[in-house]
Amino acid sequence: MAEQTTHQSGMGALPFAGGIFFRVWAPHADALAVTGDFNDWSESANPLIHEGNGYWYGEVASAALGQQYRYCITNGEQKLSRIDPYARQVTNSVGNGVIYDPAAFDWEDDHFTLPAHNELVIYEMHVGSFYREDENEVGNFDMVLKRLDYLQKLGINVIQVMPIAEFAGDLSWGYNPAHLFAVESAYGGPDGFKRLVKEAHRRGIAVILDVVYNHFGPSDLDLWQFDGWQENDKGGIYFYNDHRSQTPWGDTRPDYGREEVRRFIHDNVMMWLKDYHLDGLRYDMTVYIHSTDAGGEAIPEGWHLLQEINASVRQAFPGRITIAEDLHSNEAITADTAAGGAGFHSQWDAQFVHPIRTFVTAAQDQERSMHALAAALSFRYGNDACSRVIYSESHDEVANGKARVPQEIHPDDPQGWYAQKRSTLAAALLFTAPGIPMIFQGQEFLQGEWFRDDVPLDWDLREDYHGIVRMYRDLIRLRLNRYGNTRGLCGQHIAISHLNEADNIIAFQRWDQHGAGDDVMIIANCSHQAHNNYLIGFPESGEWTLRFNSDAAIYSDDFADTPSGNIYAENAARDGFNACAAIQIAPYSVLIYSRKL
Repeated sequence: MAEQTTHQSGMGALPFAGGIFFRVWAPHADALAVTGDFNDWSESANPLIHEGNGYWYGEVASAALGQQYRYCITNGEQKLSRIDPYARQVTNSVGNGVIYDPAAFDWEDDHFTLPAHNELVIYEMHVGSFYREDENEVGNFDMVLKRLDYLQKLGINVIQVMPIAEFAGDLSWGYNPAHLFAVESAYGGPDGFKRLVKEAHRRGIAVILDVVYNHFGPSDLDLWQFDGWQENDKGGIYFYNDHRSQTPWGDTRPDYGREEVRRFIHDNVMMWLKDYHLDGLRYDMTVYIHSTDAGGEAIPEGWHLLQEINASVRQAFPGRITIAEDLHSNEAITADTAAGGAGFHSQWDAQFVHPIRTFVTAAQDQERSMHALAAALSFRYGNDACSRVIYSESHDEVANGKARVPQEIHPDDPQGWYAQKRSTLAAALLFTAPGIPMIFQGQEFLQGEWFRDDVPLDWDLREDYHGIVRMYRDLIRLRLNRYGNTRGLCGQHIAISHLNEADNIIAFQRWDQHGAGDDVMIIANCSHQAHNNYLIGFPESGEWTLRFNSDAAIYSDDFADTPSGNIYAENAARDGFNACAAIQIAPYSVLIYSRKL
């Protein structure tokens, strides 16, 4: 092949006016060629030229979209066949790359805008197990499409999709990415994912993707010793080749100190946001990017990479959100890069999930610490309550030796009274606490046991416990101020006004700007004992309207339908307020009040 004088920009296999161009980084290769359907898989017909700095380039006029291809790499005596690291589509994790045009999809009129962070409610989803029409099949994007109307009615406005980068096999949580730029073929590939995003946007639902940059693979990994070079029998050019390569998931931590690897990860972030119209990204276990062992030896170049990527996202895609799973209560994760922080908008909060789960799963009331609950409700990073994502269930919290909250509450009766009452107590606290609330798939209909990628959700439970689904829907509507009378639940502010350790009762005020329709009072009875004529302080005298009672019979036939109702707060000081009222509250129940408009 004659050397071109003008080369196209970009990495991988991409279309241009003269055919398809190919570019790959392989600094230790002596020779490199592209082979595929377009040359009858010849290993010599289409050699690439060395551009310098380890990059190889070529143009193939006969290559076309949809054709399969691979790279043939020569390094000394080594003859290697590799899938393109930038392949936008693959036949499977051990198959071939597929030439794909990332700009060809018809997005029609998709110009969705992510709501403000204080108005987000996230639904975490695993595509392979969310919904299966046939239990012998793997769930896919088209099956998720058939449940979007349900999610829209539930009221959530963000789907957070567990990783979909091509992984080994057809069943996986997704945290073993083999090909970072390719969408899992068993799920429906790149166009299947784009259809899901477009249809979600049409229903007012944003889509956030979980991405994995703390390790690659470790199986079905063509990046491993990609061009034949390695040190210490490690992974070669894409990986650390010393002790820093080791992670809990394999010996495959990327080398964040190499400019080309940093670009590879940066390009991947930009691809998801640009080509797939995603509204944000959630980064898996960032602590293993900026340290070797969850807070052990620091990896400064990993921290700098996070800063660079987040700065790029904020500049190129304002309005999108980046979320970190770091789980070390590190305020610097969500601090501005100008102040030395990593620059994430929000982070999963261990200071909420662990105390809340401990609180509601404790067998005895005397084991529940109201002070620990108050701390969990009030915790924040910096000055922004939305710097934390709060939840009681996630894929990690309901697996790996842990189960769903109802299952943890009562292993022998995960849909019984205790499981219903205390799991919905957790839900009501979740939706009334400051932060970005998140639920995990099936949580809203008391899915039991634990999360497994080979076991789909039991959608019959949606009908069996339709009242619990309605409770989640009502809580979400209140959280998002859909009725115009609970704006405080979208606000930044919380004040714990009443804490009774002996009787396990807590009350707290939420507000944005104060006033009618804004100030909200939440009272939670976290014990098995009902209370009548229980005095609670209120911010102002006058009538307060009951907006929510988790003991209502509409939510479960097992609930007592305790007649809590509207109250009139008298001018009498209590709990630091100038007014108070007597309330009636059922066991393990939450009441939400706001001022009558």
